[in-house]
Amino acid sequence: MEEFEFGVTGLVTCFNEEHNVGACIESLQWCDEIIVVDSFSTDRTPEIAQSYDKVRFFQREYFGAGAQKNWAMEKVRYQWVFLLDSDERCTPELQKEVQAILKTGPKYLAYMMNRSVYLLGKRIRYSGWQRDRVSRFFKTGTAYYENRRVHSMLHTTGEVPILKNTIEHHMVDRTFTEYAFRLGKYGYWGAGQMWRDGKRAGVTKVVTRPLWRFFKVYGLQLGFLDGARGLIFCLLQAYGTYMKFAILWGWQINDARGIEPDLPPFDDSDETWEGLEMVTDAEDGSPDPRGGNS
Repeated sequence: MEEFEFGVTGLVTCFNEEHNVGACIESLQWCDEIIVVDSFSTDRTPEIAQSYDKVRFFQREYFGAGAQKNWAMEKVRYQWVFLLDSDERCTPELQKEVQAILKTGPKYLAYMMNRSVYLLGKRIRYSGWQRDRVSRFFKTGTAYYENRRVHSMLHTTGEVPILKNTIEHHMVDRTFTEYAFRLGKYGYWGAGQMWRDGKRAGVTKVVTRPLWRFFKVYGLQLGFLDGARGLIFCLLQAYGTYMKFAILWGWQINDARGIEPDLPPFDDSDETWEGLEMVTDAEDGSPDPRGGNS
């Protein structure tokens, strides 16, 4: 394995996050370097990111969260990676906990942490987010994302303990309109992944899957306890599910008419996924059940 300097690389991926990226980078100032990979933002995101001395800034076409993060991990200079999306923050308490682990010597190759999710300034405590855990702190070269356009899982090496402190995830802060459009993109990407995987959907699934999604997050996962925010959020999740199955259904109809689907692009470069093969071939490789956000 390549030799790296002892320390931590903070890694951030982003697109049009001018309202979030600064706070995200500020929360990683304790890292030895910060790598920001931008998907050709059209707002002030690149300008803000490059205004920080520690930031090494790159731009790359977006093929999904897994591809973007795997590509970024090939740029790191230090032995450990602390990874955030641009709408997330490392809390001061989590920073101290990670620094204490580094000072005493890490016993594991990867660590998992809970996320506190915020919607329009207030924490969402239910609606499926009760046990939102992600692996975001790991030794360089021992964890990689799988090749999926959305919800890519991080495959880690060995046991992954859960840290006491949390990441803040400001999923919808000032840009509620943008989030609604983002769900449409997720639906399109999810449909593309299902088509690529050979899955198909009849009109029954177009109708029932969104209804089940709403019942699950609002009823079974107690979204009603989050009040008005919970209701709106759970309805949006059902909308995202509807978009995914409706797009997939439409592609099937057109395919029967001889019209090929306009799939999103995928990164099938061997270099992007060669680390994943190494980790999954290991006897103790295990996937993070939550994976990424997008």
